[in-house]
Amino acid sequence: MVLMLQGAGMAGLGFFIPLLLAYLLALTYALSFSELALMVPRAGSLSSYTEVAIGHFPAILATFSGYMVVAMFALSAELLLLDLIIGKVYPGALPPMLVAYGVLGVFTLLNLLGIDVFAKLQTVLAVVMVVILLTLGLGAVSSAQADLQLPLDQGWNPLQVGALALAAMAIWGFVGAEFVCPLVEETRNPERNIPRSMIIGLSVIFLVITLYCLGALLCVPRAQLASDPLPHFLFATTVFGEAGKLFLVGAVITATCSTVNSSLAALPRMLYGMAQNGQAFPQFKRLSPRGRTPWVAVLFVAALTGLPILLLGQDPDSISLLLLAAALAWLLAYIVVHIDVIALRRRYPDAPRPFRSPFYPWPQVLGIVGMLFAIYHVSPSPEMTARIFGSAGVVLGVISLIAVVWIKLVMRKPLFVPEPLLPGEPTLATQPSLEPAYRAGE
Repeated sequence: MVLMLQGAGMAGLGFFIPLLLAYLLALTYALSFSELALMVPRAGSLSSYTEVAIGHFPAILATFSGYMVVAMFALSAELLLLDLIIGKVYPGALPPMLVAYGVLGVFTLLNLLGIDVFAKLQTVLAVVMVVILLTLGLGAVSSAQADLQLPLDQGWNPLQVGALALAAMAIWGFVGAEFVCPLVEETRNPERNIPRSMIIGLSVIFLVITLYCLGALLCVPRAQLASDPLPHFLFATTVFGEAGKLFLVGAVITATCSTVNSSLAALPRMLYGMAQNGQAFPQFKRLSPRGRTPWVAVLFVAALTGLPILLLGQDPDSISLLLLAAALAWLLAYIVVHIDVIALRRRYPDAPRPFRSPFYPWPQVLGIVGMLFAIYHVSPSPEMTARIFGSAGVVLGVISLIAVVWIKLVMRKPLFVPEPLLPGEPTLATQPSLEPAYRAGE
């Protein structure tokens, strides 16, 4: 919620414009992921969809940029934030980084036990988190000190059209709904539950964030929200005093644990699927004999998450940088998802699709345009631009180089030639033309 409150501080009530735009963009990726997950129901998720749509290089780049890079940036930021909040509420009670690494270790162990544990934990964490955030928002709106902190002589939207540039900050609140997709092979009735869970989940998140930000704007001056590295601590203590610290600790614990838990369940299964396709090290295919979980991949993602915390230390200013760099990488992955839908609709127009994205191709086209706009405006200030694009660019550049070497020397396949959707079907490299691979009746 750091970026949400900082965005509200910058734009005032005008922040609800980019927030609505981010919600609509999130619905477009939910539609695209739903179609792809049920058309290509494999644990590899994005890599599996992309390899049959536009080839191995985009598949590896999109999956690592959208998820492994996010594990490095976003999960690290979430754990760092949790450690900072606990340290601020209970100063000196625990050694630095103990909470961050403790939470990471606990959820790594739990995810090694299997998917049933994940499902039960995730439901509890999500419900508790929503209840706490709603309590904070409703408590602020109905509190005695609720008084609009935005001076009316500046208007309700002081940034005017410039508020749209905060879409990248706003969309951070809606990323990750697609983490159900790698679990498609382990999900009951996926044709109904996967699309429904993403759409309902995103809608609930939109309502909760709207109420939460409105409560903050009613009770805390905009300038303080925009400049404070921990604005939700300021919000909670302003509204509820000392009791607000307990609410905040509960909210941060559940939000962080929910994010870490879902990531440690979904990302290793993506690596497992990629290893099955030859796109990642074969060690990622190893399953634990008891829980049947990809234990090597789980440990790899956990290590990837813990490394930036070790390097950055307890620096509150690093949180926004990590989250925005992660948002940039995640948006690139979502753009690839939309391209996958368009490519597969063209190549396989009559292939079975248990879920079809409505109003095709408008959600995909608008999603691509909107996400490119958000990437262009990902930096909220000129001072952060070079650091955000530099951090993401270096990591993505290294991943691109490794992907090219891996595909050419290990897989020995073309970079951009799609794999067949069905076993035994010829690839585009062996077909005489780039016409759709098959049509009904041919």
